[in-house]
Amino acid sequence: MSSKTKQKSGQSLPTLPRFVKKHSQSGDGPVIVQVLPELVRGGVERGTVEMAEAIIAAGGKAVVVSNGGSMERHLARCGAVHYRLPVNVKNPLQWTSIRRRLGTILRDEGADIVHVRSRVPAWIALPVAKRLGLITVSTVHGRFHTNSALKRIYNGKMLKADHVIAISNYIKSLITRTYFGVEERLSVIHRGVDTTVFEAGEVSQSRIIRFVNEIALPEDMPVVMLPARPSAWKGHEILLEALAQIKEMPFLCVFVGAADGRKSFTDGITKKGVALGLEGRFRLVSAVEDMPAALMVADVVVMPSVTPEPFGRVALEAQAMGRPVIAFNHGGASESIIHEKTGWLAKPNNVGDLGNCIKTALSLSASQRRTLARNTRNHITSSFSTAKMCRDTLKIYARLLAKVAMRRHGSR
Repeated sequence: MSSKTKQKSGQSLPTLPRFVKKHSQSGDGPVIVQVLPELVRGGVERGTVEMAEAIIAAGGKAVVVSNGGSMERHLARCGAVHYRLPVNVKNPLQWTSIRRRLGTILRDEGADIVHVRSRVPAWIALPVAKRLGLITVSTVHGRFHTNSALKRIYNGKMLKADHVIAISNYIKSLITRTYFGVEERLSVIHRGVDTTVFEAGEVSQSRIIRFVNEIALPEDMPVVMLPARPSAWKGHEILLEALAQIKEMPFLCVFVGAADGRKSFTDGITKKGVALGLEGRFRLVSAVEDMPAALMVADVVVMPSVTPEPFGRVALEAQAMGRPVIAFNHGGASESIIHEKTGWLAKPNNVGDLGNCIKTALSLSASQRRTLARNTRNHITSSFSTAKMCRDTLKIYARLLAKVAMRRHGSR
């Protein structure tokens, strides 16, 4: 984590305890190894990089094991070590070989903690870490679907760590509803947003103009924005239905990321919009690199996921930028939006209620928008920043390391 981030957060990061390793008489900063499938664009990957920065800033050594990807360069930039290993392979017949190679990495690096962030890495890495006597941590980022005994066993591997982190109270409830004996090892640490990157005052006019020109956005037209992966459950079609209820209002709906979907997906949205009489009032665009600039043109950001979001990072990013956010009142999104203060929570999958919330947001006066922007910014910086997420995770690492050190000291 950069010094700028630490200063903006208002609190410094905790320092990880110096740790007497089994193979050494000297006290060194702990080596923390994060294991995830790949390093492509996504919330899990961003969180991994952010934690690597925080581990280094706190006096530890950050190691990441994955099958690689475009975000490897971010790890190199912050000084973390990355090993390419196919820990995303779902074929159990290949796991023995991968475990052997992972074991070599963990021994050579002198690992103290292994932190897994997905199910296949958990199946591969946790047995190796346990055999080597290492501390284990897991983060559950997604929903657990346990519609069969086999699936229940498969998902349950994530819960075999010494400590389990859920990214929302919603995810915690799914875990505790299905699995017993986990609660005393389970913490909720909400995902965070980098409030130094997602800050309206840091986005130059040239960046905004570049985004506007890239998608040929008309001037003086209120923008309703849905930034999401091209997946049906993200609610593109239900948003169109809600907008059809308020056709008398001026707006342009921008589906950021939707243009990257399959032809059947994009054609489905287009046909739906035209059938609802919204031709020319919505636009499908590809995912953008400069999301803060994109959010600056949004008058309201909508997250109408038809099934509950595990958490919903878009809601954090939009609120950090001072933008009103609307989501359905279910899943993790309901934990980061304060109804009628930082945004609106519509009745789940209720088209009429969603439309009314959008109408209210588009009708805000300039003064009301400024008040809401202050509320959203303060809410995110105090409760959902990357700095807070990293601090809370480092505290768990430190507590686990201290327990092991105490146990070893007592056994002498």
